Amino acid sequence: MSRALPKYNKRRVAFIGGAAAVALSGTVIAGFALAGETSRNGGTNARPLAGPGTVSCPDVRSKLPAVPATARAEVDRNLALLDTQIQEANKRLVDTVGQGGPNFVQNAILGPLKDKRVATVNRMATAIGRTAARPQGLEALAPCTLNAGGNATAATPKATPTKQAGGNTGSSGNAGNSGNTNAVGTISCPDVRSKLPAVPATARAEVDRNLALLDTQIQEANKRLVDTVGQGGPNFVQNAILGPLKDKRAAAIDRIAISIGRTAAKPQGLNSLAACTLTK
Repeated sequence: MSRALPKYNKRRVAFIGGAAAVALSGTVIAGFALAGETSRNGGTNARPLAGPGTVSCPDVRSKLPAVPATARAEVDRNLALLDTQIQEANKRLVDTVGQGGPNFVQNAILGPLKDKRVATVNRMATAIGRTAARPQGLEALAPCTLNAGGNATAATPKATPTKQAGGNTGSSGNAGNSGNTNAVGTISCPDVRSKLPAVPATARAEVDRNLALLDTQIQEANKRLVDTVGQGGPNFVQNAILGPLKDKRAAAIDRIAISIGRTAAKPQGLNSLAACTLTK
C-alpha cells in the first residue's frame, strides 16, 4: 500500500499538469479566436481587407457618329485600346494597394489613364475627320472615376517624408528644367520646337499654344518632385510623375502634328520626344 501511493500521486500530478497545459493552450487558442472574431455568435471570422475598387470610364463607342469605312479599322483599333487601358489601370489598382499618399490613385492611375484616353479619342476623331465631319467634345469622355471598394484612395505612405538640404537650379524651356530648391533632381525632356518642320501660318497659333503647354507641364512635374519628397515606393517618381508627364506630352505633341498636318505634311516620329528623365 505504501509503495502504490507514490505511483498514484505521480499519475495524479501528471494528470493535473496535463490538464493545466490543455487549459493554458485553450486560453491561447481562445485568445486567437477572439482577435479575429467579428460576429456575436462566437465565430472566428477574420475581418477581410478592403478592396482597391475598380475604374469606371464613360463609354466612347456609343458617342461616336457614323464612322466612314475608311476610318473603321483605326477607330476599332483605338476602341480596343481604350478597353486595354482600363484593364491595365484596374491591374495597377490591385498591384499598388497601400502605396503612396492620399492622392496616389489620382496621380499615378486615374490621371495617366485620362491622358492616354485623351490621346486615343483624339486619334479616333482625326481618323473620322479625314473623310467626314470631325466629331467634337470627345475629350469630355476621357476622365474616369474610381468605384471604391475600400481604402485604396486613402493609403498612407510607408515612410515619413524627409526633405534634404541643398538644391539644383535648372533652366526653363521646352527641354529645360524649372528651379528646384530640394535635392530631389530635375526633369529633363527632349526639345520639341527644334524638331518641328516649317509650321504653316494657319497652324502657328495652335503649335505655339501647345509648345507653351509643354513648358508648363515640365514646371508642374518639377513642382510635384518637390512636393512629394519621400512619398511612395521606389517607383513612385516613375509612376506618379514621369509616366503621367509622358502621356501629357504625347497628347500635346499629337495635337501639334495634327495641326500642321491639316495644311502640310504631318510630321512623323514626334512621339519619341514625349518621354522625359529624372536628372539627380
